[in-house]
Amino acid sequence: MLWIVLTIAAAPLQVARNALQRGLVEEAGPWGATLVRFLFGLPFAVMIFGVVALASPDAQPGFTLRFWAAVSLGALGQIVQTALLLVAMRRSGFAVATFTQQASLPAAALMGLVVLGDTMSPAAWTGVAVTTCGVALVSWPGRIASLARSGLWLGVASGVVMAVVLNSYRQAGLALEPNHPIYAAVASVCVAQALQSVGLGSWLAVRRPQALRAVLLGWRSSWGAGFCGAAASACWFAALSLAPAGQVRAIGVLELPIAAAAGRRLFQERLSLRQLAGGAATALGVLLTALG
Repeated sequence: MLWIVLTIAAAPLQVARNALQRGLVEEAGPWGATLVRFLFGLPFAVMIFGVVALASPDAQPGFTLRFWAAVSLGALGQIVQTALLLVAMRRSGFAVATFTQQASLPAAALMGLVVLGDTMSPAAWTGVAVTTCGVALVSWPGRIASLARSGLWLGVASGVVMAVVLNSYRQAGLALEPNHPIYAAVASVCVAQALQSVGLGSWLAVRRPQALRAVLLGWRSSWGAGFCGAAASACWFAALSLAPAGQVRAIGVLELPIAAAAGRRLFQERLSLRQLAGGAATALGVLLTALG
């Protein structure tokens, strides 16, 4: 099952990209760090597409209105989702933000069912319910006031927006070239990252010129985030072209233990017993969804 292999490859790449971007937030701000993912990832995305295009000489992409609408919505949503996640990581910690982002699983499953007609088994829906409980346990504050000050709600919001992004990109790939899903997926990555680089870069040039300056001055440290972002997106997009978004997101459970280890080693973060229990429940839920 190629989509499982692709998703397994995407998970550690995504954690690495998030960790590299988190380190850029202090200087470039959340919007500048978000631009790094797209601007410095675009050359790598184009190179990956070149290899895939050579292996798919008979592909016939159709740049229809449906494709442009889906890829544009996904591109805009991914900008918002990335910025939300980076702020959540800064406020609540790297691992906790990654856990709360798993709200994308139930949201993606529901949106896939309503919008695309994707279906899952009763066992998979049970996994979705368990995941929802796990995310709630991780993100539930001791006091309502602490929720407003923390980044937990931003992590959950990031997950919900990601659900829109996943289903949009799945729709874009199916519209572009349904007979060559890998080709369609990587082509969509290139189009999306070009739109994101031009759109967000132009906005920063007008509204946040200091953030854009910090991004350009820090180019040496940005290539790693760009490569990991492009490679992760290519794997995610390809997996989404082969399977429903809910199931693809479920296999992404691998990022949870990786993020917990990265948070502890790189950022000296420690998780509470409640957060560990919530993370375990979240992992169990996504695993049930994947097996279902």
